[in-house]
Amino acid sequence: MHVCMAHRGWSGKAPENTMAAIQLALGEPGVQAIEIDVQVTKDGAIVLMHDFTVDRTTNGSGPVKAHTLAQIQSLDAGSWFGPAFTGERVPTLEEVLMAVRGRCMLNIELKTAGDLYPDLAQKAVELVTRHEMQAEVIITSFDHEAIKRVHELDPTFTTGLIIYGKPTLLAEQLRETGATVISIAYPYVTAPFVREMHEQGYQVLAWTVDDEQSIETVLAYHPEIHLCTNHPDRMIGLLPK
Repeated sequence: MHVCMAHRGWSGKAPENTMAAIQLALGEPGVQAIEIDVQVTKDGAIVLMHDFTVDRTTNGSGPVKAHTLAQIQSLDAGSWFGPAFTGERVPTLEEVLMAVRGRCMLNIELKTAGDLYPDLAQKAVELVTRHEMQAEVIITSFDHEAIKRVHELDPTFTTGLIIYGKPTLLAEQLRETGATVISIAYPYVTAPFVREMHEQGYQVLAWTVDDEQSIETVLAYHPEIHLCTNHPDRMIGLLPK
C-alpha cells in the first residue's frame, strides 16, 4: 500500500520538527509515518533541527552544535511560522520517540556531514534501542558513511540512503551500506526505477511531494511507493476511498 509520510511532522500546518507538527500528524489516521531531522547539541543531546544553524526556525542564531540542550530549549521555535505557535520548543529525539511509540513509523534523518557529529549514528541507535523501537524506526541520511555505521552497530535496523539525483552503481551503494530504503528526490523518480528497485527487494521513498498533480503522478508509479509530503491532507485526498 502507499505510505503517507509527514515531512518534519505536518509542516504545512505547524512549524517543522516541533511537537505541534508531530502531534498533528499523529492525529491524522491517514498518516502512517513521520520524518524528522536530528542533530547533536554541545552537551551531547539529540534534538530535532533541519538546518545546521538555528537561525531560520528559531529566534536564536548560530550552529546547533554550539548550543547546549538548555540553550536550544530556551529558544522559540514556533513564532517564525505563526503567532499561534509562539513558545513552541525544539524537542529532543527522546520526546518524539515516546510520543510516536506504537502509533506511527518514524523516519529519523541523521543530519550530518563529514565529521560534524561523529557519534550521531551511535547515539541514535542506542536511544531507539533503549526504547525498544527498532521495528518502528527507519534511519536515513545523505551521509552514507553514517548509514553504514548504523548497519555495523545493529544490522536489524531498517536504514535508507537519501539521494538527490540519479546515481550510478546504486545497487553497489545499497549493498556497501546495508540500506534497504532509497529515499530519493521525487523529480528523479520514474515508474521503471521504482519497479526495478521493488523487484530487487528495496523500498522507494519519494520526497518532498507537495502539489496535487505531482502527488498523483508519483502515486501512479507503484502501488507501494512511500511519499514524503508537507501536506499529508493533499495526498490522503487523492487516495482511493
